[in-house]
Amino acid sequence: MSGSVNNKVVIVTGSGRGIGAGIAADLAAKGAKVVIADLNAEAAQQTAAKIVSDSGNAVALSVDVSDRESVQALIGETVSRFGRLDVMFNNAGISQTCPFLEVTEADFDRIMKINGLGVLIGTQEAAKQMIKQGNGGKIINTASIAGKQGYPLFAHYCASKFAVVAITQAAARALAEHKITVNSFGPGVVATELWQQLDREFMEHGLTSKPEQAINEFSQSILLGRVSVPKDIAGVTTFLASDASDYITGQTVMVDGGMVLI
Repeated sequence: MSGSVNNKVVIVTGSGRGIGAGIAADLAAKGAKVVIADLNAEAAQQTAAKIVSDSGNAVALSVDVSDRESVQALIGETVSRFGRLDVMFNNAGISQTCPFLEVTEADFDRIMKINGLGVLIGTQEAAKQMIKQGNGGKIINTASIAGKQGYPLFAHYCASKFAVVAITQAAARALAEHKITVNSFGPGVVATELWQQLDREFMEHGLTSKPEQAINEFSQSILLGRVSVPKDIAGVTTFLASDASDYITGQTVMVDGGMVLI
């Protein structure tokens, strides 16, 4: 069935909460077998349990996306449980509010290790498994509006998300011969726990004076007039995981309510 994710085996990293949990829940609701992979094992278990209680098929596994052996173990366990890997979402990521002149080497390295290197490792290891299976596959990476524009309070985060776009394009070219497509999607301002963290950091830096001021001011340029929630993203992510997107590769699909027009 065109557009179907039914019975596809899908790993979603960073899916214990936020966008990742929304991606996974929508896939499971449409018949996919979903692996909830997160550094926070307890959050992963809770998300998987909720999906199962809603009659979905999900298991929780822990992973450190910046550690290759951990990612290999995740994929190995997925294949031992479900027999194969069809779709890999490299979604895990972190952010930090920090004025441009104050970003340190440690800040830069921490974000690049997870958001940049983590996507490289996840793409490589998923591709190796898909090549071994011999019938193609899909890899989908979480980019951002920050992968298309540089913002002064998020320079290192933007660098990491530009890296996601670059890795996506390079991998699409490298893996096409194996019938593996590689795409990314670019959320804008999403009302999740991550923005609650950023909101606190804005106030800590003295950049804002009250809760939600940061997210409200940062959202002024959204053409559709509101911040997004994870279910706004799921239509695109499930499409990218489905057969309906088979002829799309190397692209970054913006899902930002019209913040960045490219």
